Amino acid sequence: MGRLLLRSSSRSAASSSSSVRLLRRRLVLAAAVAWCVALPQAAEAQRNAAPAQVRVGVILNMASAVGQRRKVGIEMALEDYYAAHPGSRTRVVPRFRDSRGDVVGAASAAVDLIRNEQVQAIIGPPTSAEAAFVANLGNSSHVPILSSSATSPDLSPSQTPFFVRTAANDSFKAAPVAAVLAAFRWHAAAVLYEDSPYGSGILPALADALQGVGARITERAALPPGADDAAIDAVLYRLMAMPTRVFLVHMNLFTAARLFQRARNAGMMTEDYAWIATDGVGSVVDALGADDVSAMEGVVSLRPYVVMTSQVRNFSARFRARLRRVSPSADVYDHDPTVSMLWSYDTAWAVAAAVEAAGVSSPAFQTPRRGSAATDLDRIGVSATGAALLEAVRETRFHGLAGDFKLVDGQLQPPAYEVVNVVGRGARPVGFWTPEAGITQALGADAARGLKRSIIWPGDETSPPKGWVVSPNGEKLRVYVPVKRGFKEFVGVQRDSPNGTANITGYCIEVFDAVISKFMPYPVSYQYVPYDDSSESYDELVAQVAQQKADVVVGDVTITATRMAEVDFSMPFTDSGWSMVVAVRAETSTSMWIFLRPLTTSLWLASLAFFCFTGFVVWAIEHRINPEFRGTPWQQFGLIFYFSFSTLVFAHKEKLESNLSRFVVIIWVFVVLILTSSYTASLTSMLTVQKLQPTVTDVRELQRSGANIGYQEGSFIKGSLLKMGFDESRLTTYKTAEDCADALSRGPGNGGVAAVFDEIPYLKLFLSQYCDGYAMVGPVYKTDGFGFVFPLGSPLTPDVSRAVLTLAERDEMAQIEKKWFGEPGACPGQRGGASAAAVGSSNLSFRSFGGLFLITGVVSGLMLVIYLATFVYRERGEVGNVVQEEEEGSAGSSSVRRLRAWLRHFDRKDLKCPTFKTWNEESVRDGSQTTRRWVDDTVRGGRGGGANGAAPAAGEEELAVGMSPAFSISAGSEMINAGSSPASELGTSFEQRMQETSHSAEMPHSHSVSVEMATSMAP
Repeated sequence: MGRLLLRSSSRSAASSSSSVRLLRRRLVLAAAVAWCVALPQAAEAQRNAAPAQVRVGVILNMASAVGQRRKVGIEMALEDYYAAHPGSRTRVVPRFRDSRGDVVGAASAAVDLIRNEQVQAIIGPPTSAEAAFVANLGNSSHVPILSSSATSPDLSPSQTPFFVRTAANDSFKAAPVAAVLAAFRWHAAAVLYEDSPYGSGILPALADALQGVGARITERAALPPGADDAAIDAVLYRLMAMPTRVFLVHMNLFTAARLFQRARNAGMMTEDYAWIATDGVGSVVDALGADDVSAMEGVVSLRPYVVMTSQVRNFSARFRARLRRVSPSADVYDHDPTVSMLWSYDTAWAVAAAVEAAGVSSPAFQTPRRGSAATDLDRIGVSATGAALLEAVRETRFHGLAGDFKLVDGQLQPPAYEVVNVVGRGARPVGFWTPEAGITQALGADAARGLKRSIIWPGDETSPPKGWVVSPNGEKLRVYVPVKRGFKEFVGVQRDSPNGTANITGYCIEVFDAVISKFMPYPVSYQYVPYDDSSESYDELVAQVAQQKADVVVGDVTITATRMAEVDFSMPFTDSGWSMVVAVRAETSTSMWIFLRPLTTSLWLASLAFFCFTGFVVWAIEHRINPEFRGTPWQQFGLIFYFSFSTLVFAHKEKLESNLSRFVVIIWVFVVLILTSSYTASLTSMLTVQKLQPTVTDVRELQRSGANIGYQEGSFIKGSLLKMGFDESRLTTYKTAEDCADALSRGPGNGGVAAVFDEIPYLKLFLSQYCDGYAMVGPVYKTDGFGFVFPLGSPLTPDVSRAVLTLAERDEMAQIEKKWFGEPGACPGQRGGASAAAVGSSNLSFRSFGGLFLITGVVSGLMLVIYLATFVYRERGEVGNVVQEEEEGSAGSSSVRRLRAWLRHFDRKDLKCPTFKTWNEESVRDGSQTTRRWVDDTVRGGRGGGANGAAPAAGEEELAVGMSPAFSISAGSEMINAGSSPASELGTSFEQRMQETSHSAEMPHSHSVSVEMATSMAP
């Protein structure tokens, strides 16, 4: 019964658990169905919710045609953006304000938009002058200011962080303008610019860009935006009087149109002129009337390049249709919209995208308290969302109608520029400029360099203008020449011509005529005008060019840094530098010590040292193996000097045994040969040739002596001498070469001068005329030589310089020099550097033979080291034994004993050498026979004079045989005392040989002889 109840309860519990699970599943399924039904409804509700309205101000000049077009473009941009992004949570609502084209109107509009409308950002104002104040206002209120037309570099996003330039900075246009000038090799240009922040802002960047291509701005002319015709004509006529014919125009379209109208009336749109305009003209030239475009015929201009995509074509068609609908009276052109309008379109698109990205919903301005705000501007407040919106604008990236929209440092990056030529009804492309490739005929890596050759220049010319004219008024160039009293070989003016005109000749004149007539790429008309006041100072002559009284100066005018500050010089056409000329005196050597003069003291001492060193090396190598290099110390010391000095006359007779010493002597004899030959030649020259010695050789000597010195009148040398410390009272001028020679010949003691300072061309001419008695000495001070003088920035200067270099590279220059100065070798030894060979000392110095002494010293030292190394290696065992024996029997320093042992061993003969082996063998044989004869005679003499009167014959034989060694030793000793050095040195060897022989003799014979001698010699 209990089991049944238990089972029944278990079944009921299981049934209850399954019911709970089923209920849960139904609840989850119902919730999922409800969520699926509610989700589309919520999404639909979210889509139907109105986006947040974000007010953005727009400041334009509504009265202008440009302002109307920009308003249409901004409205279309916002419509297109939200059509492409229908789910945007925000929507930009533009608030348009009219600036009325002035700064005050733009400022008033900005204050109204920020304070009353509380806009989150402002697009505009249109001009740089208007944007300057508005940018500072936005910077203080943290409201981003975006302008697509304020391009002046004076407006910097780095100084006003809340200002964003959505157009190309005007400074970016300087590089393509400079590239156009470089393409035609124009080196100078005049700039006409609008007198406004827009016009003047480009000047610093333009000057730097032109300098980078080797060009410069010669003149700057500012025109106010509202200048009348009289003001424009005054500027044009002033520029017409200048030689420059390249003009750069940077101003707005309507001012530029009036400028070109007046230029055409002034005759400045002809073949001699070149006009380059920035994008202020090129971008909107198609909007001008036919007469204005005709006045610009031949102008080359720039405009930002825009790829004509399908989006741009579609927008352009819609833009023109809408403009006709909104402003029926407005003129609609085929080129509408312009690049500037496309930038305005992209700016509005960027603002809408930034507002969406930043999540800006409602304005939030933090207004100051009334007590702390003193003016209306102080009560504007600060936007709480401006910083976030500014950051979103800077980070916005998209491909707009005008190209890639990408801001770097708050500015749109420079696009590629299209170079256009105004021809016919509008502008046609003739090339492109990119920062990477420069000027090219098309875009692409393989595009040809440069501009197309189809450019039409003013005056319907197809060849580019030269860019400048030699004479703006069409007259001949006034070429001033100095009137000189001397050295007329350079410039000579003669006024005694039959027709009354001056006859001007000379080296400088002929060089200038050759340069202009033969090597200039265009004809130049000129006439020479003598300048009489040039004798006092050439600085006055050069100043005539700076004062525009002369067009060119031709003559012996030196290029100096002081003069180059006022004028330009061509490349020099003569040698550079200045030095001094002094008189020379004849000198005949009569000194009793003249034989010492060929060699300097240093060379004498070096020769003596090497004589001794070479003799020592030979003695050291030969001492142990050569009997001729042995003897007493004094004999050996004398032999060292005798042998080395005997090589002077090659009289050395000592036979050398070692190859090492032979090699040393071979090198030394070669050195001695060169020394003696040089000494003989120099001494012969001193004894036979008359030497010319300058009276002064050093500028410091002149300064110490205080002697009078001369310089040519009108020369810059005077100022240089005063800077060197010479007393002005000691300076004397000379006019002609005759005056110079007379002053030098008289000398400072007779009213003359000790030296004359002048430029190298004058000194060379003087020395060519006065060969004897004068010489150019001392240092040569550097200058740049003679050059032709031109006004600063003259376009003639580079062309004339190239022509001078061309002439200098040809034989014609040498022929001109020969004509006026004679043959270069007409006065040997007195021209240029050759004069030093005939003037001054001819002593031979140690430096002249340093290489020889180095060779013989190295060879001698090396041979000595090899010999000593070989000697130590071979004799180390024998010397070691001797040292060991001495150390056992004596006390003292071991180093000293070892050194003494080595020296004593070195002083001994090397018995192993072939020389002494041969001597010993011959000496033993010869010595035995001599001794035997000598013993026989001695015994006979002793026997005959002894007490007994005679001795047996057998005794004589035994005495001769047995006592020969003893007597040989005695004889050897006597021979050592009385004989020569070689014989004495053989004594020791001979004694050793005889001792060895005595040991081999029979002892009985020796003993019997001794007994018999003792008996016979007893009293």
